[in-house]
Amino acid sequence: MRLRRRRPDEETTYWLSYSDMMAGLLLTFVLIISFTMLHAKIQYDEKETQLLGKEQELIIQTDELKEERATVASQKAILDSQQVKLNAQEEALAKQGEKIALQEKTLREQHELLNEFQTLMDEQQAKLDNIIGVRSELIQALKEEFDNSNLHIAVDEQTGAITFDSSILFDYNKAEVKESGKKFLSEFLPRYVKVLLGDKYKDFVSEILIEGHTDTEGQYIFNLNLSQKRAFSVAEYCLSDDNGFLSDSELKALRGVVAVTGRSYSNPVYGEDGKVDMAASRRVEFLFRLKDEEMIREMIEILSAGQEEAGQ
Repeated sequence: MRLRRRRPDEETTYWLSYSDMMAGLLLTFVLIISFTMLHAKIQYDEKETQLLGKEQELIIQTDELKEERATVASQKAILDSQQVKLNAQEEALAKQGEKIALQEKTLREQHELLNEFQTLMDEQQAKLDNIIGVRSELIQALKEEFDNSNLHIAVDEQTGAITFDSSILFDYNKAEVKESGKKFLSEFLPRYVKVLLGDKYKDFVSEILIEGHTDTEGQYIFNLNLSQKRAFSVAEYCLSDDNGFLSDSELKALRGVVAVTGRSYSNPVYGEDGKVDMAASRRVEFLFRLKDEEMIREMIEILSAGQEEAGQ
């Protein structure tokens, strides 16, 4: 190429240099913007990566939170169950407390009743001791009365019962008192009444019982009827208005306490060989009971039964 010579008078132009400079500046701005965008992109990518990491952490934390919530829910369920059990136990304890309080009240009441019963028993024991003493004295008085008589009467040392062989009073299988029996009773009864219904003991005697007994031969009902008739015949003779051997006051006193019963063969007499003594079983017995004696005997039986149950 040939360079055109510039004329001396031509004007010098700088636009080319300016355009180059502007192009350079523009290129610089483009580079700056590119670097800025690249840097921004890198930061964005880093932020996005961080964000993804945070999201992953959040997911993990969410899962952990769910597990913790599940654990908390499970623990809450256990606590609720334990609370229900605790409430039930508290209710049971409250009921148990009420039951214990009721038992304590019952025990106190029973203790009070026991004290009252013990006091009553002490009183009854004193009466029993007195009755035993009176019975012993009465038996001894009867023995002294009849030991020196010609009636040959034996007084039971334990009960004070006086037994008559029925042959003395009755013919065999009969219920009417025979003459020899009447004579025997007229001698026996005044002495017997004098001891039991005398001033010393009359306030202690509640009953004089005349019992008829038979042997074991024959039917029970027949023997029961016979034993009752015999006991009644003895009582009829002893209590008649014209018996002549008891005063009016003695007769009145005897009528107030006498009772009659027949026992058939329910209480036979046995010999030494263990067999029924038929002759001895046919008998009439005079027995006496003291006031309060039956009640005390029943109380002793109740106490004995209670002690046996307590021992079991």
